[in-house]
Amino acid sequence: MYQGLKGFRDFYPREQSARSEVADVVEATAERYGFREIATPALERTQMYVDKSGEEIVEELYAFEDKGGRDVTLTPELTPTVARMVVDKGQELSKPIKWVSTRPFWRYEQVQQGRFREFYQTNVDIFGSEEPEADAEILAFAADALTSLGLTGDDFEFRVSHRDILGGLLRALAEDPEAVDTQNAIRAVDKRAKVDEGEYFGLLADAGLDRDVAREFDDLIASGDLDAVADAGGEDVEDAVANLRNVLDAAEDFGAREFCDVSLTTARGLDYYTGVVFECFDSTGDVSRSVFGGGRYDDLIESFGGQPTPAVGVAPGHAPLQLLCQRAGVWPDEELTTDYFVLTVGDTRSEAAEIAGDLRDLGHVVETDVADRGFGSQMGYADSINAETVVIVGERDLENDEITIKDMASGDQTTVPVDEFPPEEGRPTYEDYE
Repeated sequence: MYQGLKGFRDFYPREQSARSEVADVVEATAERYGFREIATPALERTQMYVDKSGEEIVEELYAFEDKGGRDVTLTPELTPTVARMVVDKGQELSKPIKWVSTRPFWRYEQVQQGRFREFYQTNVDIFGSEEPEADAEILAFAADALTSLGLTGDDFEFRVSHRDILGGLLRALAEDPEAVDTQNAIRAVDKRAKVDEGEYFGLLADAGLDRDVAREFDDLIASGDLDAVADAGGEDVEDAVANLRNVLDAAEDFGAREFCDVSLTTARGLDYYTGVVFECFDSTGDVSRSVFGGGRYDDLIESFGGQPTPAVGVAPGHAPLQLLCQRAGVWPDEELTTDYFVLTVGDTRSEAAEIAGDLRDLGHVVETDVADRGFGSQMGYADSINAETVVIVGERDLENDEITIKDMASGDQTTVPVDEFPPEEGRPTYEDYE
């Protein structure tokens, strides 16, 4: 017997129906904001990720040499792919470019709560606007998607920060700014809540900060006091603080400010982030990891050979989002739903098929017997697929130009003239004919 691979999951119909319902809500929310759906390949050249993140990234990829001798990898994220797409067609696209995509990704990493080696995300991105309104719209979309799923401000929070505040503050506090590895220091901040204090300050020391400066830096970002941070950081940090405040002001107008908390210890680990960044967390802490995150990556398009193009996006991961919805009690019921089961008794296949076709033309979910089962077995199957109504097409009823409509919840049934069912519109049930 074969077993599935670690970190790869099977989704049977009941769970998949709930997953699809949630994905549909997220995608419909993006559509209301004017994001247009794209589709992207499962394979990219490995070098694209090496150039972005260094050779060590290959250890985290499903990378291999294809039959043409090309080094390729299953895509671990979407942002480099959409950056490549913008570079390919950038001059032909009206800006701002607003794209949405839902698809699987692959990373060879440790499997843990809400994290798998094959995982699904909905990516939402805006290219071509550096205005605070673009950041605020991403925050508003994310908040709107979550509240559309039934979540409230008591269930989640957005921890909002700014990479330029962190970088500028590091340079301002260090005795020798040139000796500070800003990217590694920001990576250390990203790990702050995941490692013990000694390891955290050790990472800051490795990035070039002496212990006193590291402590001062950490005290400032932990305080969340934007005025104090601006005073300590100089002009660059003042500009970044002003930008963060402008984004939050726009988020207020867009209806998302109530979900946002300033959290300068939020850094986002990927190096391509440049400005405002944020992460969504379960407000209760029961979901121990970030549910999803996003932010600005204004330099990525240019680094891929394109024209300077500001960009901002967010990528809700479906597995951690499921954990949040389940914790909050808003995960959809994992059950199958069927509007009608058309049951045959005797040689009535053609009549039953016509009725089933008419019901499907009205947009209903309809099943019929395809296994040549008896009456009892068909009724048992109808119950197992949660059929609301069973339409019994029997030889004796047809002799009287009738069929039987049975309500599965109550067990009540009645006969209906065959030429009156189904009507030209609506969703007829037992109650319409009793």
